[in-house]
Amino acid sequence: MLDDYQGVALANADWSGLDVTVLRDHLDDPAQALADAECVVIMRERTPFPAELFARLPKLRLLVTSGMRNASIDLAAAREHGVTVCGTGSAKTPPTELTWALILGLARHIATENAAFHAGGPWQSTVGVDLAGATLGLVGFGNLGRAVGRIGKAFGMDVVAWSQNLAAERTDAEGVRLASSLHDLLAQSDFASIHLVLGDRSRGLVDAAALAAMKPTAFLVNTSRAAIVDNAALLEVLRERRIAGAGLDVFEIEPLPLNDELRTLPNVLATPHLGYVTAANYRTYFAEAVEDIHAFLRGTPVRELS
Repeated sequence: MLDDYQGVALANADWSGLDVTVLRDHLDDPAQALADAECVVIMRERTPFPAELFARLPKLRLLVTSGMRNASIDLAAAREHGVTVCGTGSAKTPPTELTWALILGLARHIATENAAFHAGGPWQSTVGVDLAGATLGLVGFGNLGRAVGRIGKAFGMDVVAWSQNLAAERTDAEGVRLASSLHDLLAQSDFASIHLVLGDRSRGLVDAAALAAMKPTAFLVNTSRAAIVDNAALLEVLRERRIAGAGLDVFEIEPLPLNDELRTLPNVLATPHLGYVTAANYRTYFAEAVEDIHAFLRGTPVRELS
């Protein structure tokens, strides 16, 4: 089992009857550590499984990932090497909740005020941004986008949405306005939140031109996938304060290197990819991973990814 950062995998399921080795620290190249593994359990995209890694693991027969989608697994290579890939259930509520933690943290300068409180700093040094009456822009309007939008409406926000194939019938049903383009949405937004699946059409979608459309008082929130946003362009607008700030839970390299510039920018509120990291989700992940393993051993795999 790879990347059990919190050391909780064994406590969240019954692994009896299985010979389990747990690796808590991230390995950039896990091939040597996995040389004798017949089954590997991974957590989302913490460790990618490209074709070259499958080629270096001749004993591997089963790969289990948390969730039913993992863009970092080369499924064609898995099939080529005779490896079955299975997933688990995953709740939609945790990333929705974390999105709002970041929005609220940015709006009310929670990190700044908390640090000052503990350090004996000034009693009140910031002025918060009102959510009521502000515009929430949703880049993507699937299950997560709709859930985030409903909470925005509960705060009294004006909610607008856009994605490549989004139709007015879907936004009208939620009482949400449909933007005419990505740039139109970003130009209107006081808070813009990304909720797209990473793919060929979405990779690099929020580029320098898109970020230039944002107001200098606006915030960008990304709990989806880092590659949807052009990282160099984002660094530039944050560095030059051409937007007010960003709330980030996803990064191009994870764990993020200690010398990465994002760690130095005061207008970045960041969490280490915690969107799905909750007690209930972990119980689902690990319990269903055990089910996947036993089903595979019986010759009847379940929750196969294709």
